[in-house]
Amino acid sequence: MLASDSISTASTATTAAIAPAGVAAIPAVLIASQLVRRFGLRHAVDRVSLSLGAGECLALFGPNGAGKTTLLRLLGGLLKPSEGTATLHGHALPGDASTRRLVGLISHHAMLYAPLTVRENVRFAAECQGLRDAAAATVDALTRLRVLDRADTPVRLLSRGLQQRVSIARALVHRPRLLLLDEPYTGLDELGARALTQALRELKASGATLILVTHHLGEGLVLATQAAIMMQGKFVATDRAPLAGFHVGQYADQYRDLVSQGME
Repeated sequence: MLASDSISTASTATTAAIAPAGVAAIPAVLIASQLVRRFGLRHAVDRVSLSLGAGECLALFGPNGAGKTTLLRLLGGLLKPSEGTATLHGHALPGDASTRRLVGLISHHAMLYAPLTVRENVRFAAECQGLRDAAAATVDALTRLRVLDRADTPVRLLSRGLQQRVSIARALVHRPRLLLLDEPYTGLDELGARALTQALRELKASGATLILVTHHLGEGLVLATQAAIMMQGKFVATDRAPLAGFHVGQYADQYRDLVSQGME
């Protein structure tokens, strides 16, 4: 069993996120109900439901091709569901421009404007989000990711790891209420990884909701209030962290067992 001995198969979303015994339920701000995304005859996402409250983090694990990135793209408004619905703070996703401003997306692909400087990339994102003081927000984001000293360097001259830090700063510059992270630690050195983890802790503390996709259980579980394992488009196991947090070794054993069974 997982650390809390409470694996369950995901089915329907609720209006309150589940809390550990003795702790009041957390009102849900992100609710997905029976999401489906088909590509031809293949179900990349197959009736996935989830419910997360403010300040919660769902760590999402699964083998390659499980549907994790497709799910993030659905929640981020980059894809339309074939079936099902998702809401954020009561607003249907993907929603209008004001709703989309609540969402941030971090990928393992930097997707920066190479000829522009670090500062110009992040400030452009801040201006697109309609921030009143885009310059100050840019400095704050670069400081949090420890790349302010490279602010006036063209992105094309940066290493892969530094480009990833800039990409993260750009996604965080408007302090989104829902942050979707697809393998964000890829390419980061130890300093960059620590800076990202600290930034995510601060966002959680401010009430942001996070969904973190990663193949590294330790990275995901250290921040997680919930964890899920996805295979063949479905959530095959979900779990809420006990008060002491997830036990990485026990969770790793359970993950390996489930994946092995799914491949038989």
